Amino acid sequence: MKSTLRRDRPVLGTTILRSAFVGLLLFPFGWSRARTSHPRPNSASPAQTAAPATVPVVVELFTSEGCSSCPPADTLLAKLEAQQPVPKTQIIALEEHVDYWNNGGWTDPFSGREWTLRQEEYAAVLKNQNPYTPQLVVDGHAELVGNRPDAALQAIESASAQPKTHVSVSVAPSSKPGVEQAAVLVDRLIGSKHGDKPEIWLAITESGLHSAVSAGENAGSELHHASIVRTFRKLGSINLNKETSFSANSPVHLDSSWNRQHLLVVVFVQDRKSRQILGAATARIAPM
Repeated sequence: MKSTLRRDRPVLGTTILRSAFVGLLLFPFGWSRARTSHPRPNSASPAQTAAPATVPVVVELFTSEGCSSCPPADTLLAKLEAQQPVPKTQIIALEEHVDYWNNGGWTDPFSGREWTLRQEEYAAVLKNQNPYTPQLVVDGHAELVGNRPDAALQAIESASAQPKTHVSVSVAPSSKPGVEQAAVLVDRLIGSKHGDKPEIWLAITESGLHSAVSAGENAGSELHHASIVRTFRKLGSINLNKETSFSANSPVHLDSSWNRQHLLVVVFVQDRKSRQILGAATARIAPM
């Protein structure tokens, strides 16, 4: 399976930064740049928004604790999220755990059918008819094996160079326990494909999650993750024949089992047909 990446000639400074970051990733873990992925197996039966000077790039990782090729990809996404190695770019990490590895002896506690369905939607649009893990999808339009740091950086750099719709989100406490109020604003749309239907999505991610895996391909491993998507829902859509922007106030329900200090609200605009992500923003949940 081949992934298609735009290969623009980078400036010297960007090349040096990328090489240094890839070196830091490869050396400590002894990773190979060879493509390593797992095909999908058969089934058994008050907050701050991102600084205006940065360009948001949404990086989704489809992964599973039941897949032996996935831990290096989880580590890569966590490093991209923590180190933010691409200048003037905000890498927004969405780690989504599919459920089709759950029949291999270990049930991933973070897995869900909705992430499998989302990956299948990408497979149809990106002409990848066989979903696999680990898979990175960058801004909804470039896919690659998730444990390849050099290719990941190149795809992020390419996405960061594209025009983006400005999105903002702020979060404030509400009068109800466990409920925050999110104010979302999407400015004039940029980059939407003709005849498409832009949709506005809100996700809540949680960082710092880990598991002691006792069965399956990763038995005996303590797995640590990037920001895992806890919940995901559509806020609305934009009818391009009538409007070019969007605003909404929406409740954000927080599960009591989530660590409030590690939560991030992510809002992004995505074309329904092409799956291209046009813009995004994040906000932290204020501590109690």
